[in-house]
Amino acid sequence: MVRSPRHVSAVTPTSRQTAIEMARPIDPDSGLPVLELGPGTGPITRAILDRGVPPENLYAIEHSAELCAHLEKAFPGVNVINGDAFDLDATLNGHDVPLFDCVISGIPLLSFGAKRSNALVSGALDRVPAGRPLVQITYSSKAPLEPDDAGIRWQRSARVMRNLPPASVWLYTRPD
Repeated sequence: MVRSPRHVSAVTPTSRQTAIEMARPIDPDSGLPVLELGPGTGPITRAILDRGVPPENLYAIEHSAELCAHLEKAFPGVNVINGDAFDLDATLNGHDVPLFDCVISGIPLLSFGAKRSNALVSGALDRVPAGRPLVQITYSSKAPLEPDDAGIRWQRSARVMRNLPPASVWLYTRPD
């Protein structure tokens, strides 16, 4: 975190309770894959798989090549992609996935500024059916982003005190 604060959002891995809350909005019966942004060491990845998502239906985009190697070993069958979550078109190029059930994000939006964060949220929501969420973690007491797109709604779905530091889970959606 000290060497690269924009790429690591917490000083400790996400707690099991927080990871479960992050995975809760997934509809494992939708038949659609799930997109995870910034899986890091994989605690949320584990919760996604435990939620019933088959490994081949999980696409995990990680910026760090070292963490990608760790994720590939820890989670065989998961589509681990070394790429940029802020450029989903280029990063997902060659992966024939038109829609995801939802997007689960561990990207530290507060570190990237409103313009880049708005683009990430909007681009992620373009990849899910209307009404399905982008699930975002933050360690702030307020929303990590108040979208500049009036068509995007957001709400806190959980506050987890058993996380270091305490975490909030936010849902961003475009209504049906």
